Amino acid sequence: MAEKFTVGLIQMSCSLDPRENFVKAEARIREAAARGAQIVCLQELFRSQYFCREENADLFELAEPIPGPSTEALAKLARELKIAIVGSLFERRAAGIYHNTAVILDADGSFLGKYRKMHIPDDPLYYEKFYFTPGDLGFLNFDTRFGRIGVLVCWDQWYPEAARLASLGGANIIFYPTAIGWHPSEKQEFGAAQLDAWRTIQCSHAIANGVFVAAVNRVGFEGSRESALEFWGHSFVSDPFGRVLAEGSADKEEIVIVECDPARVEETRRNWPFLRDRRIDAYSPILKRWHE
Repeated sequence: MAEKFTVGLIQMSCSLDPRENFVKAEARIREAAARGAQIVCLQELFRSQYFCREENADLFELAEPIPGPSTEALAKLARELKIAIVGSLFERRAAGIYHNTAVILDADGSFLGKYRKMHIPDDPLYYEKFYFTPGDLGFLNFDTRFGRIGVLVCWDQWYPEAARLASLGGANIIFYPTAIGWHPSEKQEFGAAQLDAWRTIQCSHAIANGVFVAAVNRVGFEGSRESALEFWGHSFVSDPFGRVLAEGSADKEEIVIVECDPARVEETRRNWPFLRDRRIDAYSPILKRWHE
C-alpha cells in the first residue's frame, strides 16, 4: 500500500508582471513545503493574469518553450525543497502552435513530463481557442516520489471522461490547476449556483472514480470594467467519498494543506466498486458526437 502524502495548493492573485508573479509563487511554494507539503500545485497560468479575457496577438509573447526557463526554475526549487511541483504554463511548441500545459517536476528536480489541456473553452471572457491548440498527449499519470498522480487543467474538470481516464491510469489523486471566476454582472443572480456546480462536479469525479481530487484556483479581480473577472478561489481537496477535506476562501491568498491517505482509495473502491462494474463492452457509442 502506498504511503500517505501531503499536498499543498497555492491560491493567489496575479499582477501584470510575470516576474513578480513567479517570485510570489516561489515564496508560497517555500511556505507550503515548510508546512509539510510534499506535492505542491500552482493555479492555472500562474505566471500571468488570465490573459484569455481578450483576443490579443501580442499576448503570445507570454508563451515559452517546455522545457524552458520556468521549468528550470521550478526544477531547481523542487530539488532544493525535496518536493514535487505541478506548474501550469503557456507553452510555445512552435510558431503558431501553443498549448495550455501543466508540467510535473519530481522531488529530485527531474522533469517527469507534461500534460496539455485537452478541452479548450470559448466563452465570453474565456477566449482560449484563440490561444491554445487542443492537447495531444492524452490523459496521463506521473509517478512522483510521493505517489502516482493525474493532472488535468480547468475546463477539463467538467468532463467525466477525462477524470475516468486519468483514474484508470492508477492515480491516487487528480490535480486541476484552474482559473475560474464570476462575471461581476452575473454574480448576484448566478454566482452561488455556479460555484456550487464547480465544486459538485469535481467531488462527483472523486466519488465515481474513488480518488482524491485537488482543485487550485486563483483569486482577485482582473481586467477593466467591460472585461473583468472576479476569480472565486475556493481551492479544495476532496477525498474519494466526495467529502471536502479543506477549502480556501473566495477572496484571500491562501495555501491549502491536506494529508491524503491512499488507503482511503482502496477502502472506497472495495465498498463502492464502480470500476469493477463498468460495462466496457457497451460503451462504444460514447465515441460518437451525438446519437441520431
